Amino acid sequence: MGPVYTDSDRLREELGSPVVAVGDVVTRHLTDAGARPDLAVVDWVTERERLPAAERPEIEGYDTRIDATNPAAALSSDLLTALREGIERDGTTVIVVDGEEDLAAVPALVVAPAGASVVYGQPGEGMVHVRVDDAADERARDLLARMDGDHDRLWELFDIEPVD
Repeated sequence: MGPVYTDSDRLREELGSPVVAVGDVVTRHLTDAGARPDLAVVDWVTERERLPAAERPEIEGYDTRIDATNPAAALSSDLLTALREGIERDGTTVIVVDGEEDLAAVPALVVAPAGASVVYGQPGEGMVHVRVDDAADERARDLLARMDGDHDRLWELFDIEPVD
């Protein structure tokens, strides 16, 4: 959905505001590069392996922590609500997911404001950066509409119009 970066410093130069990071490794790299995300979504797992404590991103210092449950290969109401709340809050927020956060970048593109940056990991490749604009929002809504699930509930949670 966007360009792939392997250099956190180069990516930092391209970031809009707010910055939404989905994934432990992405969050750690951005934080280490001095670009602490405004909203970080982590689950302490990367590539299906539990991260040792020393490799986890530092989450101390975020203004708010939201805990959410989300099963693998799904988007739960709990995670979707946490994303919306995290974007709407002032200050920085970390969402700690019990389960899997891999798909969270798609709804993040819908709830984040225009000009925001959503960054997620592409295993074996790097960090994908998507600047939120009308085209990114439309692509994300289309992807969400094609996923299995309760679409009416999704649109209701995000307070947006359904995709035709």
